[in-house]
Amino acid sequence: FAFLNCKKENTRKINNKNIQASIIDSIINKPPKGMIWVAGGSFQQGAVAQDKIAMMHEKPQHAVSVDGFFIDITEVTNAQFSKFVDETGYITVAEREIDWKEMKKQLPEGTQKPHDTILQPGSLMFKKTKTSVPNLYDFSQWWQWSIGVNWKHPSGVNSSLEGKENYPVTHISFEDAQAYCKWAGRRLPTEAEWEYAARANKSSTTYFWGDDVTLLSQKANTWEGEFPVFNTLKDGFERSAPVKSYPPNEFGLYDMAGNVWEWTTDWYNVNYYKELAATNTPIINPKGADKAYNPNNPYVQEKIIKGGSFLCSYTYCASYRVSSRMGSSTDSSSEHIGFRTVATVDMLIKK
Repeated sequence: FAFLNCKKENTRKINNKNIQASIIDSIINKPPKGMIWVAGGSFQQGAVAQDKIAMMHEKPQHAVSVDGFFIDITEVTNAQFSKFVDETGYITVAEREIDWKEMKKQLPEGTQKPHDTILQPGSLMFKKTKTSVPNLYDFSQWWQWSIGVNWKHPSGVNSSLEGKENYPVTHISFEDAQAYCKWAGRRLPTEAEWEYAARANKSSTTYFWGDDVTLLSQKANTWEGEFPVFNTLKDGFERSAPVKSYPPNEFGLYDMAGNVWEWTTDWYNVNYYKELAATNTPIINPKGADKAYNPNNPYVQEKIIKGGSFLCSYTYCASYRVSSRMGSSTDSSSEHIGFRTVATVDMLIKK
């Protein structure tokens, strides 16, 4: 009897595994609307050897493996974000009254409070300069705080979303992106997931399409011309473009280079890649550094953004390269940052 009971139990376990496998297969074969399945795999994360303009925080390359996941085919659009706001009444960070007590925590001690006429809800807008800029490290030369600007008024206080429903939503903080994800039953990608999806099996190239930079205007929405003075519009757009305006990568994902930067869940820590590489072992499903660290911005907690934007220029940062990464304050929003979401099989089963 014991033998028969054991045999029945083993049969039951096998059947349960088969049922579970069947459920997983059915989910993978029928992705959520607007998403695709990216099968897991291994790759070398970080700047490739031939990339001569890669920054130090993109080095060294290190072996990484990620499990499979679903990812949005495009960046989240104004239409999609509008639906979220309509259903939840959510108010983005750029629309909220500014809390000076919280803001000054990110500023050097003794920083004077700005006048109340300036300390108003808004977001960062890009402005072209009239002449060449000798110091490209001084971002204040082309960024300005614009009161009344937010996701609903992306190009100025009097602008609207009319005709821009299919553009990526912008002026979105990390908190805003997280709130959307919670509503949608999704999450933001890790940096490793994002880069793996962007590379799309091209593990040894500088760009998602290869190494030929002359194809840039055909492949991505970036800044072509002298930044930040003059844009040639060779790629067809001066600022953001509707999603799917350029060809997808080999996985079928659009705008993994240029258009708008995209939030990830990882803390921005300039030492993280060096620390990973020092372990000399493949990293499985990395979640990023334990804490943020940027000696150039020590008071701010920054998350990693990926992909570059319409402001990325070959003469400036060339962040349409797959390995490019940058830190952005979690409570900041701007004209060139958006996001896309991911989901795992486990998340969808629970849902």
